[in-house]
Amino acid sequence: MEAVRILGGVAALAFFVFAARRYGRRQISRRNLFIAFAITVAVGTLAISPSLFDPVLGLFVDVRPESNRRFTFVLLIAVMVLFYLVIRLMAISDWNERSIRRLVEALGQERFDWERVASLPPGRRLVTVSPAYNEAENVAAVIKSIPELVDGLHVIPVVVNDGSEDATAEVARAAGAFVADLPIRRGGGLALRVGYDIALRLDAEIVVTLDADGQHLPEELPVMIAPILAGEADYVNGSRLLGTFERESIVRHIGVHFFSRLVTVLTGRRITDPSSGYRAARADLLRRLVLTQDQFWTSEVLIEALRQRATIAEVPITIVARKGGKSKKPKSLKYGWNFSKAIFQTWLR
Repeated sequence: MEAVRILGGVAALAFFVFAARRYGRRQISRRNLFIAFAITVAVGTLAISPSLFDPVLGLFVDVRPESNRRFTFVLLIAVMVLFYLVIRLMAISDWNERSIRRLVEALGQERFDWERVASLPPGRRLVTVSPAYNEAENVAAVIKSIPELVDGLHVIPVVVNDGSEDATAEVARAAGAFVADLPIRRGGGLALRVGYDIALRLDAEIVVTLDADGQHLPEELPVMIAPILAGEADYVNGSRLLGTFERESIVRHIGVHFFSRLVTVLTGRRITDPSSGYRAARADLLRRLVLTQDQFWTSEVLIEALRQRATIAEVPITIVARKGGKSKKPKSLKYGWNFSKAIFQTWLR
């Protein structure tokens, strides 16, 4: 027991020294320093002279030296305090995360090319949204391949530049796209939300997402929106398994089939390619979706659409290998793990 007391006292002192150094570097607030000091005093006093707490502990347990209940009760109190601090830290972290997310989204919308919107032709509109990070090599070819008119809808290409470190924004504008610039990189999911909000403000009737790396073919836009125009679907998912694709690796190919089965089991709706980023949706459906994922967004949008009881159709598409640059996806196993988490997090909401 003596060794435990010594260890507790040393740990308390080290904890306070660590907190004081963090405070000196302005990494924690004065309030948190006071909390650290209070914990240090309590643990240190308990380590040096446990009998000082006997009047209080005696109200709950037997504090006689031969009894171990005092030690057990102190551990219980310590665990309760730890739980409180962890929950408090989680709440602060979540609040900060939401604040940063809202700030980046607001700045992205503010830094959109709104001054060019007045030049758009009147009439029904289809907005394409392409999140892009360091895609200066590919984005121009994608934008120039997008037709100006599809089935009577004027097509407006929107590129959301996700904090790129190259000339993605400038190249996209030069190619004719409308660009929203995010100040920092937050992921394709947040970029997509910014693009969706802009598309709705542009009075889009249909919104289509396609990659900026050239893997999706803009000439397949009529195929993507056909079920919506026919009144057969609110949401259309482009499926490489129903069409054709250039296989990246055997692991990713297996992953496509695995996630297809997983989403199908969880939602009760047969989906062949839940990781496809080539999607089309009615604007009124997008207004109802609750989207929170900053990355691995494809499964969230799909599952959320199913939650909103949207009519979903799948159409065959072609996916080709990127012409240049490097893929921004993480390693296969890491990607699979994070994609699975996104699926379950959305399904459990």
